[in-house]
Amino acid sequence: MKYIKTEKGQQAFKVRSSLFSARQRTAFIMFDGNKSVEQLVAGAAGLGLTAQDVAHMVEQGFLVPAPGEAQMAQAQAMQVSEQGAVAQSFKTHSAQDRYKEAKPLATRLTAGLGLRGFRLNLAVEAAAGFEELLALLPKIKDAVGAKASEELERTLTT
Repeated sequence: MKYIKTEKGQQAFKVRSSLFSARQRTAFIMFDGNKSVEQLVAGAAGLGLTAQDVAHMVEQGFLVPAPGEAQMAQAQAMQVSEQGAVAQSFKTHSAQDRYKEAKPLATRLTAGLGLRGFRLNLAVEAAAGFEELLALLPKIKDAVGAKASEELERTLTT
């Protein structure tokens, strides 16, 4: 799905509305109707942009589907519903998807360590892909504890 900015979104951006997080503000300028959400989220993975951030901006009325996208989404939804729920259950969770979900979790965990985890936090921020982030999992687990890192481990390994 491709989105474009609304007038409401542009006004909120200009006045630095608290309804935008820092990463949402940064990503907002990229929505011009030319790239899909998947492309933008993948391109802005270093910022920590997630599909939830995009959904938030849509819910707030800051973004709307680009012309022609609503009809395309409706057609795709009908196709998916025809395929049935069984086909949906066999979708795989790609390494890129897991990376996009896990990076903000790892960043939050290591940032919470303060100066003690400064180098680890830098390593997480520098991790450019799934394999690099997965390699840091044992260090993160040691630093924050098994309980605190459960969600991150589940995201990276399932």
